[in-house]
Amino acid sequence: MQTVTVNLVSTSAPRSYPIHIGADILTQPELLLDYLGQKRAAIVTNTTVGPLYLEKFRATLAAHDVVSVPIVLPDGEEYKNWETLNLIFDALLTHRCERNTPIIALGGGVVGDLTGFAAASYLRGVPFIQVPTTLLAQVDSSVGGKTGINHPLGKNMIGAFYQPQAVVADTSTLDTLPDRELRAGIAEVIKYGLIRDPAFFGWIESHIELLLERESSILIDAIKRSCQHKAEVVEADERESGMRALLNLGHTFGHAIENAMGYGNWLHGEAVAAGTILAAEVSQRMGMIGEGDVDRIRNLYVKAGLPVIAPNLGPEKYLHLMGLDKKVQGGKMRFILLEDIGRAVVHAGVPSPILTEVLTECTADA
Repeated sequence: MQTVTVNLVSTSAPRSYPIHIGADILTQPELLLDYLGQKRAAIVTNTTVGPLYLEKFRATLAAHDVVSVPIVLPDGEEYKNWETLNLIFDALLTHRCERNTPIIALGGGVVGDLTGFAAASYLRGVPFIQVPTTLLAQVDSSVGGKTGINHPLGKNMIGAFYQPQAVVADTSTLDTLPDRELRAGIAEVIKYGLIRDPAFFGWIESHIELLLERESSILIDAIKRSCQHKAEVVEADERESGMRALLNLGHTFGHAIENAMGYGNWLHGEAVAAGTILAAEVSQRMGMIGEGDVDRIRNLYVKAGLPVIAPNLGPEKYLHLMGLDKKVQGGKMRFILLEDIGRAVVHAGVPSPILTEVLTECTADA
Protein backbone atom coordinates (compact mmCIF):
# COMPACT_ATOMS: atom_id res chain seq x y z
CA MET A 1 0.00 0.00 0.00
CA GLN A 2 1.11 3.56 -0.80
CA THR A 3 0.00 6.64 1.15
CA VAL A 4 -0.06 10.25 0.01
CA THR A 5 -0.90 12.99 2.50
CA VAL A 6 -2.81 16.18 1.72
CA ASN A 7 -1.30 18.73 4.11
CA LEU A 8 -3.73 21.54 4.75
CA VAL A 9 -2.94 24.41 7.09
CA SER A 10 -5.72 25.47 9.41
CA THR A 11 -5.90 27.94 12.29
CA SER A 12 -8.88 26.15 13.88
CA ALA A 13 -8.31 22.38 13.62
CA PRO A 14 -6.13 19.89 11.73
CA ARG A 15 -7.56 19.16 8.28
CA SER A 16 -4.78 17.17 6.66
CA TYR A 17 -5.73 13.68 5.55
CA PRO A 18 -4.25 10.51 4.05
CA ILE A 19 -4.89 8.96 0.64
CA HIS A 20 -4.30 5.22 0.92
CA ILE A 21 -3.70 3.46 -2.42
CA GLY A 22 -3.37 -0.28 -2.91
CA ALA A 23 -4.97 -3.57 -3.90
CA ASP A 24 -7.56 -5.23 -1.64
CA ILE A 25 -7.39 -2.50 1.00
CA LEU A 26 -11.18 -2.24 1.17
CA THR A 27 -10.99 -5.18 3.58
CA GLN A 28 -8.56 -3.35 5.88
CA PRO A 29 -10.89 -1.54 8.30
CA GLU A 30 -7.99 -0.28 10.38
CA LEU A 31 -7.56 2.41 7.73
CA LEU A 32 -10.95 3.83 8.72
CA LEU A 33 -11.55 2.87 12.35
CA ASP A 34 -9.90 6.02 13.70
CA TYR A 35 -12.65 8.02 11.96
CA LEU A 36 -15.52 5.81 13.17
CA GLY A 37 -15.37 6.48 16.90
CA GLN A 38 -19.14 6.43 17.17
CA LYS A 39 -19.16 2.88 15.73
CA ARG A 40 -21.84 4.02 13.30
CA ALA A 41 -21.63 5.27 9.72
CA ALA A 42 -23.79 5.93 6.67
CA ILE A 43 -22.54 4.46 3.38
CA VAL A 44 -23.69 6.10 0.15
CA THR A 45 -23.31 4.07 -3.04
CA ASN A 46 -25.27 3.44 -6.25
CA THR A 47 -27.14 0.65 -8.01
CA THR A 48 -24.02 -0.39 -9.95
CA VAL A 49 -21.35 -0.35 -7.23
CA GLY A 50 -23.67 -1.47 -4.41
CA PRO A 51 -24.21 -5.05 -5.61
CA LEU A 52 -20.45 -5.46 -6.08
CA TYR A 53 -18.99 -4.05 -2.89
CA LEU A 54 -21.58 -2.72 -0.42
CA GLU A 55 -22.31 -5.87 1.60
CA LYS A 56 -18.66 -6.91 1.64
CA PHE A 57 -17.70 -3.48 2.93
CA ARG A 58 -20.51 -3.48 5.52
CA ALA A 59 -19.46 -6.93 6.74
CA THR A 60 -15.87 -5.75 7.15
CA LEU A 61 -17.07 -2.84 9.29
CA ALA A 62 -19.53 -5.01 11.21
CA ALA A 63 -16.70 -7.36 12.18
CA HIS A 64 -15.33 -4.38 14.12
CA ASP A 65 -18.72 -3.52 15.65
CA VAL A 66 -19.44 -0.66 13.25
CA VAL A 67 -23.14 -0.44 12.36
CA SER A 68 -23.76 1.03 8.89
CA VAL A 69 -26.75 2.64 7.21
CA PRO A 70 -26.82 1.82 3.47
CA ILE A 71 -28.02 4.54 1.07
CA VAL A 72 -28.25 3.33 -2.54
CA LEU A 73 -28.71 5.96 -5.27
CA PRO A 74 -29.51 5.60 -8.98
CA ASP A 75 -26.39 5.46 -11.14
CA GLY A 76 -25.45 8.10 -13.69
CA GLU A 77 -24.33 11.69 -14.17
CA GLU A 78 -27.93 12.61 -14.98
CA TYR A 79 -28.81 11.90 -11.32
CA LYS A 80 -26.29 14.37 -9.91
CA ASN A 81 -29.04 16.79 -8.91
CA TRP A 82 -31.19 18.15 -6.07
CA GLU A 83 -33.61 15.24 -6.20
CA THR A 84 -30.90 12.64 -5.63
CA LEU A 85 -29.22 14.78 -2.98
CA ASN A 86 -32.50 14.80 -1.08
CA LEU A 87 -32.55 10.99 -1.11
CA ILE A 88 -29.39 11.13 1.00
CA PHE A 89 -30.91 13.68 3.39
CA ASP A 90 -34.10 11.60 3.67
CA ALA A 91 -32.12 8.52 4.70
CA LEU A 92 -29.88 10.41 7.15
CA LEU A 93 -32.90 11.96 8.86
CA THR A 94 -34.92 8.74 8.84
CA HIS A 95 -32.08 6.88 10.57
CA ARG A 96 -31.40 9.81 12.90
CA CYS A 97 -27.79 10.17 11.92
CA GLU A 98 -26.02 12.60 14.22
CA ARG A 99 -23.39 15.27 13.79
CA ASN A 100 -20.60 12.79 14.58
CA THR A 101 -21.93 10.08 12.24
CA PRO A 102 -19.47 9.79 9.33
CA ILE A 103 -20.80 9.54 5.79
CA ILE A 104 -18.77 7.29 3.50
CA ALA A 105 -18.88 7.66 -0.29
CA LEU A 106 -18.48 4.24 -1.92
CA GLY A 107 -18.46 4.77 -5.68
CA GLY A 108 -17.25 7.00 -8.48
CA GLY A 109 -17.16 10.74 -8.93
CA VAL A 110 -20.91 11.29 -8.91
CA VAL A 111 -21.35 9.40 -5.63
CA GLY A 112 -18.37 11.23 -4.13
CA ASP A 113 -19.59 14.68 -5.18
CA LEU A 114 -23.14 14.06 -3.96
CA THR A 115 -22.01 12.52 -0.68
CA GLY A 116 -19.51 15.27 0.01
CA PHE A 117 -22.11 17.98 -0.60
CA ALA A 118 -24.56 16.14 1.65
CA ALA A 119 -21.88 15.85 4.36
CA ALA A 120 -21.08 19.57 4.08
CA SER A 121 -24.77 20.47 4.41
CA TYR A 122 -26.32 17.92 6.79
CA LEU A 123 -26.43 19.35 10.33
CA ARG A 124 -24.08 22.04 8.92
CA GLY A 125 -21.27 19.55 8.48
CA VAL A 126 -20.59 15.91 9.41
CA PRO A 127 -17.47 13.75 8.91
CA PHE A 128 -16.88 12.55 5.36
CA ILE A 129 -14.77 9.68 3.98
CA GLN A 130 -14.06 8.87 0.33
CA VAL A 131 -13.81 5.27 -0.91
CA PRO A 132 -13.53 5.83 -4.69
CA THR A 133 -14.13 2.83 -6.98
CA THR A 134 -13.36 4.33 -10.41
CA LEU A 135 -10.01 5.43 -11.79
CA LEU A 136 -11.25 8.96 -12.41
CA ALA A 137 -12.41 9.28 -8.81
CA GLN A 138 -9.22 7.75 -7.43
CA VAL A 139 -6.91 10.14 -9.28
CA ASP A 140 -9.02 13.28 -9.19
CA SER A 141 -12.49 13.85 -7.79
CA SER A 142 -12.03 12.10 -4.42
CA VAL A 143 -9.10 14.38 -3.55
CA GLY A 144 -9.31 18.09 -2.86
CA GLY A 145 -12.72 18.64 -1.33
CA LYS A 146 -14.74 19.80 -4.32
CA THR A 147 -18.32 18.61 -3.87
CA GLY A 148 -21.55 19.50 -5.59
CA ILE A 149 -24.32 18.85 -8.04
CA ASN A 150 -25.15 19.82 -11.60
CA HIS A 151 -27.72 22.38 -12.71
CA PRO A 152 -29.44 22.34 -16.11
CA LEU A 153 -27.50 25.50 -16.96
CA GLY A 154 -24.07 24.25 -15.90
CA LYS A 155 -22.00 21.42 -14.45
CA ASN A 156 -20.97 21.50 -10.78
CA MET A 157 -22.39 24.98 -10.35
CA ILE A 158 -23.85 24.31 -6.88
CA GLY A 159 -21.69 22.85 -4.14
CA ALA A 160 -19.11 23.40 -1.43
CA PHE A 161 -15.44 22.95 -0.68
CA TYR A 162 -15.48 20.21 1.98
CA GLN A 163 -12.46 18.03 2.60
CA PRO A 164 -12.72 14.33 3.48
CA GLN A 165 -11.10 12.91 6.57
CA ALA A 166 -9.51 10.12 4.55
CA VAL A 167 -9.45 8.59 1.08
CA VAL A 168 -9.14 4.82 0.58
CA ALA A 169 -8.48 3.95 -3.08
CA ASP A 170 -8.65 0.18 -3.57
CA THR A 171 -7.27 -0.58 -7.02
CA SER A 172 -8.95 -4.01 -6.95
CA THR A 173 -12.27 -2.25 -7.55
CA LEU A 174 -10.95 -1.30 -10.98
CA ASP A 175 -11.15 -4.98 -11.98
CA THR A 176 -14.91 -4.58 -12.39
CA LEU A 177 -14.71 -1.16 -14.05
CA PRO A 178 -15.95 -1.12 -17.66
CA ASP A 179 -13.25 -0.37 -20.24
CA ARG A 180 -14.92 2.89 -21.22
CA GLU A 181 -14.84 4.11 -17.59
CA LEU A 182 -11.20 3.10 -17.25
CA ARG A 183 -10.26 5.10 -20.35
CA ALA A 184 -12.19 8.09 -19.00
CA GLY A 185 -10.07 7.95 -15.86
CA ILE A 186 -6.86 7.81 -17.88
CA ALA A 187 -7.84 11.17 -19.38
CA GLU A 188 -7.39 12.75 -15.95
CA VAL A 189 -4.07 10.94 -15.41
CA ILE A 190 -2.79 12.41 -18.69
CA LYS A 191 -3.91 15.85 -17.51
CA TYR A 192 -1.36 15.89 -14.67
CA GLY A 193 1.48 15.24 -17.09
CA LEU A 194 0.28 17.98 -19.40
CA ILE A 195 -0.11 20.70 -16.80
CA ARG A 196 2.96 20.18 -14.58
CA ASP A 197 5.07 17.08 -15.19
CA PRO A 198 6.54 16.40 -18.65
CA ALA A 199 8.40 13.33 -17.34
CA PHE A 200 5.12 11.85 -16.14
CA PHE A 201 3.58 12.55 -19.54
CA GLY A 202 6.43 10.58 -21.13
CA TRP A 203 5.95 7.79 -18.58
CA ILE A 204 2.27 7.55 -19.53
CA GLU A 205 3.22 7.36 -23.22
CA SER A 206 5.52 4.44 -22.40
CA HIS A 207 3.04 2.63 -20.17
CA ILE A 208 -0.33 3.33 -21.80
CA GLU A 209 -0.78 -0.28 -22.93
CA LEU A 210 -0.13 -1.58 -19.41
CA LEU A 211 -2.54 0.95 -17.96
CA LEU A 212 -5.22 -0.24 -20.37
CA GLU A 213 -4.41 -3.83 -19.39
CA ARG A 214 -4.89 -2.86 -15.71
CA GLU A 215 -1.46 -4.03 -14.63
CA SER A 216 -1.68 -3.57 -10.86
CA SER A 217 1.70 -2.02 -10.08
CA ILE A 218 1.43 0.37 -13.03
CA LEU A 219 -2.05 1.47 -11.94
CA ILE A 220 -0.85 2.07 -8.39
CA ASP A 221 2.10 4.14 -9.67
CA ALA A 222 -0.18 6.21 -11.92
CA ILE A 223 -2.69 6.80 -9.13
CA LYS A 224 -0.01 7.69 -6.59
CA ARG A 225 1.74 10.16 -8.91
CA SER A 226 -1.59 11.74 -9.89
CA CYS A 227 -2.62 12.09 -6.24
CA GLN A 228 0.75 13.62 -5.35
CA HIS A 229 0.18 16.29 -7.99
CA LYS A 230 -3.40 16.89 -6.88
CA ALA A 231 -2.31 17.11 -3.22
CA GLU A 232 0.44 19.64 -3.98
CA VAL A 233 -1.93 21.86 -5.95
CA VAL A 234 -4.69 21.68 -3.32
CA GLU A 235 -2.21 22.44 -0.53
CA ALA A 236 -1.12 25.58 -2.37
CA ASP A 237 -4.59 26.74 -3.44
CA GLU A 238 -7.41 24.92 -1.68
CA ARG A 239 -10.26 27.11 -2.95
CA GLU A 240 -9.10 27.64 -6.50
CA SER A 241 -8.15 31.29 -6.25
CA GLY A 242 -5.06 30.75 -8.39
CA MET A 243 -3.02 27.77 -9.53
CA ARG A 244 -5.69 25.13 -8.74
CA ALA A 245 -7.52 26.37 -11.84
CA LEU A 246 -4.78 24.66 -13.88
CA LEU A 247 -6.38 21.31 -12.94
CA ASN A 248 -9.23 22.34 -15.24
CA LEU A 249 -7.27 21.88 -18.46
CA GLY A 250 -9.84 20.85 -21.08
CA HIS A 251 -12.71 21.26 -18.62
CA THR A 252 -14.13 24.56 -19.89
CA PHE A 253 -14.72 22.99 -23.28
CA GLY A 254 -15.48 19.60 -21.72
CA HIS A 255 -18.22 20.84 -19.41
CA ALA A 256 -19.88 22.56 -22.38
CA ILE A 257 -19.83 19.23 -24.25
CA GLU A 258 -21.34 17.34 -21.29
CA ASN A 259 -24.08 19.93 -20.87
CA ALA A 260 -24.98 20.17 -24.55
CA MET A 261 -24.91 16.42 -25.23
CA GLY A 262 -26.87 15.60 -22.07
CA TYR A 263 -25.19 14.62 -18.81
CA GLY A 264 -24.04 11.01 -19.00
CA ASN A 265 -23.98 10.67 -22.81
CA TRP A 266 -20.34 11.74 -22.85
CA LEU A 267 -18.39 10.56 -19.81
CA HIS A 268 -16.54 13.31 -18.00
CA GLY A 269 -13.12 11.98 -19.00
CA GLU A 270 -14.19 11.68 -22.63
CA ALA A 271 -15.36 15.29 -22.69
CA VAL A 272 -12.13 16.41 -20.98
CA ALA A 273 -10.05 14.57 -23.59
CA ALA A 274 -11.84 16.24 -26.50
CA GLY A 275 -11.77 19.55 -24.62
CA THR A 276 -8.03 19.26 -24.05
CA ILE A 277 -7.45 18.87 -27.77
CA LEU A 278 -9.45 22.06 -28.34
CA ALA A 279 -7.35 23.82 -25.68
CA ALA A 280 -4.17 22.54 -27.35
CA GLU A 281 -5.39 23.80 -30.75
CA VAL A 282 -6.07 27.23 -29.26
CA SER A 283 -2.61 27.20 -27.66
CA GLN A 284 -0.99 26.32 -31.00
CA ARG A 285 -2.86 29.04 -32.90
CA MET A 286 -1.74 31.57 -30.29
CA GLY A 287 1.89 30.57 -30.86
CA MET A 288 2.32 29.03 -27.42
CA ILE A 289 3.06 25.44 -28.51
CA GLY A 290 4.00 23.82 -31.79
CA GLU A 291 1.97 21.62 -34.10
CA GLY A 292 4.16 18.68 -33.12
CA ASP A 293 3.10 19.10 -29.50
CA VAL A 294 -0.57 19.00 -30.49
CA ASP A 295 0.05 15.84 -32.51
CA ARG A 296 1.85 14.21 -29.58
CA ILE A 297 -1.04 14.99 -27.21
CA ARG A 298 -3.63 13.80 -29.73
CA ASN A 299 -1.72 10.57 -30.35
CA LEU A 300 -1.66 9.69 -26.64
CA TYR A 301 -5.40 10.22 -26.30
CA VAL A 302 -5.96 8.07 -29.39
CA LYS A 303 -3.81 5.29 -27.89
CA ALA A 304 -5.87 5.56 -24.72
CA GLY A 305 -9.04 5.04 -26.77
CA LEU A 306 -10.41 8.49 -25.99
CA PRO A 307 -12.24 10.88 -28.32
CA VAL A 308 -10.08 13.59 -29.87
CA ILE A 309 -12.76 15.33 -31.94
CA ALA A 310 -15.33 17.38 -30.08
CA PRO A 311 -18.94 17.49 -31.26
CA ASN A 312 -19.95 20.35 -33.53
CA LEU A 313 -22.26 22.42 -31.35
CA GLY A 314 -21.55 25.59 -33.29
CA PRO A 315 -19.33 28.38 -31.93
CA GLU A 316 -22.30 30.32 -30.55
CA LYS A 317 -23.52 27.46 -28.37
CA TYR A 318 -20.02 26.66 -27.15
CA LEU A 319 -19.40 30.27 -26.22
CA HIS A 320 -22.77 30.53 -24.46
CA LEU A 321 -22.18 27.40 -22.38
CA MET A 322 -18.57 28.29 -21.61
CA GLY A 323 -19.77 31.69 -20.47
CA LEU A 324 -21.52 29.88 -17.60
CA ASP A 325 -18.26 28.27 -16.46
CA LYS A 326 -17.10 28.80 -12.87
CA LYS A 327 -13.79 30.25 -14.08
CA VAL A 328 -15.44 33.28 -15.67
CA GLN A 329 -14.28 36.45 -13.92
CA GLY A 330 -15.47 39.95 -14.61
CA GLY A 331 -17.51 38.59 -17.50
CA LYS A 332 -14.36 37.26 -19.20
CA MET A 333 -13.80 33.60 -19.96
CA ARG A 334 -10.52 32.19 -18.61
CA PHE A 335 -8.96 29.26 -20.40
CA ILE A 336 -6.28 26.84 -19.29
CA LEU A 337 -3.76 26.74 -22.13
CA LEU A 338 -0.39 25.07 -22.69
CA GLU A 339 2.96 26.82 -23.00
CA ASP A 340 4.63 23.42 -23.30
CA ILE A 341 3.88 19.80 -22.50
CA GLY A 342 4.19 19.95 -18.73
CA ARG A 343 3.47 23.67 -18.33
CA ALA A 344 -0.04 25.18 -18.29
CA VAL A 345 -1.22 28.73 -17.69
CA VAL A 346 -4.50 30.54 -17.10
CA HIS A 347 -5.26 32.82 -20.04
CA ALA A 348 -8.06 35.39 -20.14
CA GLY A 349 -7.19 37.01 -23.44
CA VAL A 350 -8.02 34.48 -26.14
CA PRO A 351 -9.08 36.44 -29.23
CA SER A 352 -12.61 35.66 -30.41
CA PRO A 353 -11.51 34.89 -34.01
CA ILE A 354 -9.19 32.14 -32.76
CA LEU A 355 -11.90 30.62 -30.58
CA THR A 356 -14.39 30.69 -33.45
CA GLU A 357 -11.82 29.18 -35.82
CA VAL A 358 -11.02 26.30 -33.47
CA LEU A 359 -14.67 25.62 -32.63
CA THR A 360 -15.46 25.54 -36.34
CA GLU A 361 -12.48 23.67 -37.77
CA CYS A 362 -11.70 21.24 -34.94
CA THR A 363 -15.16 19.84 -34.28
CA ALA A 364 -17.37 17.45 -36.21
CA ASP A 365 -21.01 16.43 -36.31
CA ALA A 366 -21.67 13.70 -33.75
